[in-house]
Amino acid sequence: MSEETLTEILPPIRHWPSLDLPGVDFDPLLTELMREGPVTRIQLPNGEGWAWLVTRHEDVRMVTDDPRFSREAVMDREVTRLAPRFVPARGEAGFLDPPDHTRLRRSVAAAFTATGVERIREKSRRMLDELVDELLQDGPPADLTASVLSPFSIAVICELMGVPAADWHGMHTWTQLILSASHGAQVGEKAKNEMGAYFARLIGEREGSTDQDVISLLGAAVGRGEVTLEEAVGLAVLLQIGGQPVTHHSGQMFYILLTRPGLAERLRAEPEIRPKAIDELLRYIPHRNAVGLSRIALEDVGIRGVRIRAGDALYVSYLAANRDPDVFPFPETIDFDRDPSPHVSFGSGPHACPGGTLVRLESELLIDALLDGIPGLGLAVPPEEVPFRRGASIRGPETLPVTWSHQ
Repeated sequence: MSEETLTEILPPIRHWPSLDLPGVDFDPLLTELMREGPVTRIQLPNGEGWAWLVTRHEDVRMVTDDPRFSREAVMDREVTRLAPRFVPARGEAGFLDPPDHTRLRRSVAAAFTATGVERIREKSRRMLDELVDELLQDGPPADLTASVLSPFSIAVICELMGVPAADWHGMHTWTQLILSASHGAQVGEKAKNEMGAYFARLIGEREGSTDQDVISLLGAAVGRGEVTLEEAVGLAVLLQIGGQPVTHHSGQMFYILLTRPGLAERLRAEPEIRPKAIDELLRYIPHRNAVGLSRIALEDVGIRGVRIRAGDALYVSYLAANRDPDVFPFPETIDFDRDPSPHVSFGSGPHACPGGTLVRLESELLIDALLDGIPGLGLAVPPEEVPFRRGASIRGPETLPVTWSHQ
């Protein structure tokens, strides 16, 4: 796009509160922003000033892949944001730009490949079977979140990380304290430091390891001098915490399947479509509130005729990109035959979540175990009575009360 065609007219700033939305409802303000234009301006509840918002699929992909938009530059800025507190540590993977970010990601890449994830499939399946057996023995009704979804996601991420089973409960407790705003900043920071000290010890013990779990890979990378211990610990904490939202994602997935029985019936009848159906559910599920981390423009950049100036903050909305009608016809419809489905539920570009293959594995195992293994699985309360998390950046049911045919 030539310089002359870039507009200097700024769109109005829209205040975007963090709404506690019911069920899997899509954010009505985000719908308005998508209609208003491909590039709009927003102000979030915390931080300072305003930021650009990009919502089209093509533009989201472009921004996240473009080195002119920096995560690292956010460190020195008070950008408008959703979270009440913002204390990134310098050198954290989420706030690094290539080549440092690439070097750090490379150290653990093997654990997140299809082969790396496949390594834990059978053990994950066995752990899930045990949880489902316990659920069936206790009888209905039950909270699917507490009895299956939460313990399963903790077990799987700990298994991939290489955390000994005896420490899984402690890891879960730390994660809850770090992610919950209700305990206060000091409690969260203390838990993060304790988790970091735990990982520092574990990584140190595995410096010569040839195992393929995350901690062993980090230990080997530290031993070879490719990453520092501090960098390895920061990445381990980030990845461990990142496994927790899977509980909420799978909660939303089963909320959809149990409130739209036709979808669940089709998955029971046609098991071969499950991988494609999981991708469609991943596209559709509104997994978070508002937006995640911002970027800073390092130079003037034109997007859809709008000039983004050097120093401006910018957000992308993966939720909006997943509902772009130019890429996903009838985006409000859950269509298990949608093909291809280039959704960006795991982000895109260098900072894309490495756990996509892992989440698909967990979703696949859960659908197999719960739809095939529990006859007549359904909600134990009306859909509107399922309590969803409030005041949280990651959306999902607090509890998922279910019942089934008790024999």
